Amino acid sequence: MVDCIFCKIVKREIPAEIVYEDDDFLAFLDIRPQSPGHTQVIPKKHYRWVWDVPNAGAYFEVVRKVAKAMQNTFGPIDEVHSRIMGEEVPHAHIWIYPAPAKAYGDKDDFKGNAEKIHAAL
Repeated sequence: MVDCIFCKIVKREIPAEIVYEDDDFLAFLDIRPQSPGHTQVIPKKHYRWVWDVPNAGAYFEVVRKVAKAMQNTFGPIDEVHSRIMGEEVPHAHIWIYPAPAKAYGDKDDFKGNAEKIHAAL
């Protein structure tokens, strides 16, 4: 999709703090984080809704992998929240983020938070 902001991130036309990437999926920090490390996990190919992604099992395995890396990365917590989204950006995406009331760190330290998640992978 030509004007999709997430497709532009996949093509590296818009910068993002990427925490995970494989052939089919990309995970990057949200620019309006709920808590430190708030990550968007998207398919690289444009799909409007999460349930349109044909390899949904592989998609959720990536979400699981990043969430597990996020556990205890932003404080002594193991609580990582998730939300399946799709209203504000018309590209399938899943939010994952540490429990806001329990997470340690600066939610606006994008580079540092990306490095922490990447290191935990």
